[in-house]
Amino acid sequence: MKILMLHNRYLIPGGEDQCSVAEAALLRDHGHEVELLEEDNRRVEQLGHARTAFRTVWSRESYRRIDELLRSGNFDILHVQNFFPLWSPSVYYAASRNHVPVVQTLHNYRLMCANALLFRDQHLCQECLGRFMPWHGVVHACYRNSRAASAVVASMVGAHKLAGTWRKRVATYIAVSEFAREIYVAGGLPAEKIAVKPNFIHPSPEPGAGGGGYALYVGRLNVEKGVATMLEAWKSAHEAIPLKIVGEGPLAELVITTARECSRIEYLGAKLLPEVLDLMRSAEFLVFPSEWYETMGRTIMEAFAVGTPVVAARIGPPATMVVSGETGFHFTSGSVAELRERAEWCSRNLDQLRAMRGYARQAFEARYTGAANAAMLLAIYGRAQEAAGPAPR
Repeated sequence: MKILMLHNRYLIPGGEDQCSVAEAALLRDHGHEVELLEEDNRRVEQLGHARTAFRTVWSRESYRRIDELLRSGNFDILHVQNFFPLWSPSVYYAASRNHVPVVQTLHNYRLMCANALLFRDQHLCQECLGRFMPWHGVVHACYRNSRAASAVVASMVGAHKLAGTWRKRVATYIAVSEFAREIYVAGGLPAEKIAVKPNFIHPSPEPGAGGGGYALYVGRLNVEKGVATMLEAWKSAHEAIPLKIVGEGPLAELVITTARECSRIEYLGAKLLPEVLDLMRSAEFLVFPSEWYETMGRTIMEAFAVGTPVVAARIGPPATMVVSGETGFHFTSGSVAELRERAEWCSRNLDQLRAMRGYARQAFEARYTGAANAAMLLAIYGRAQEAAGPAPR
């Protein structure tokens, strides 16, 4: 099979960027031909905000580029990881013109929410769920704290809903969890078009034994990730093991300041995946304090891959990914007191925590390996081809 894969990279690298590269590599390892094309948000400054706004709704450049490639490339599938903002939904139309089925991975909630998070002003928000366009996001300046920028995103969502783009131009959507699928169905996407396929790690990394005597956080340093809650829990704890923090983002200065004030907290900055996995192997547990509806929780899967238990907020997919008392523990999302209590218990009971490592690895092997994922992805591609029907002769 020959696949054209598109992705728009973020300024701060995250899980979506890793997923795109990993999926392309996995398919190549299984004998398929993949061309991965990436836009990069660093181009936004070069293009200017006005041109980027027009491109967000419809990019003529992207349409021409993909149309030409599909006409000459003999591709079986166009797999779009992230089209926002530089590719735009115009790439769907280029695929349609060339009778190439489109598969779109739903890494976030962009098709129904201006900031793609269903989270604003430090709380969950579903005001735009199921509406024709996310105009509440404009009122609250949900995208980049700008009503103008939020209006561009809302216009993109509404214009393509009116045109039938989301329903007619995508053969199959991929949700990375059943929870995310249910959110998208509630938001108006056809249930029959959404398949569920989790993220994965390939090849499977070697597990670790813990013993490092520290807890670990890995992720973006954003408000919705629960970073402030985590920092307060460690600052106020009496007997918690040290916390190492990996990542970058708007709250980096808060992390740096807190680390200066609290000797139990250490900020390590951004790290590449191999370095992260090494840190996870030695960590006693991973902290996953997210306060928004994560579509999955990639770092939970990475922790399980190396056998590290997870202390996770009981919200969205992490509530089911982590089995309390077996692969980790839960706490109420946003609760400093509950997270502090969990951190202190784990710190006092490291032997019991290390006994969970085998179960964490088993959870990874049962759900998140490359072999199982490749089979699911190829089945989804086949489903997309069937839904699109044969190309005209």
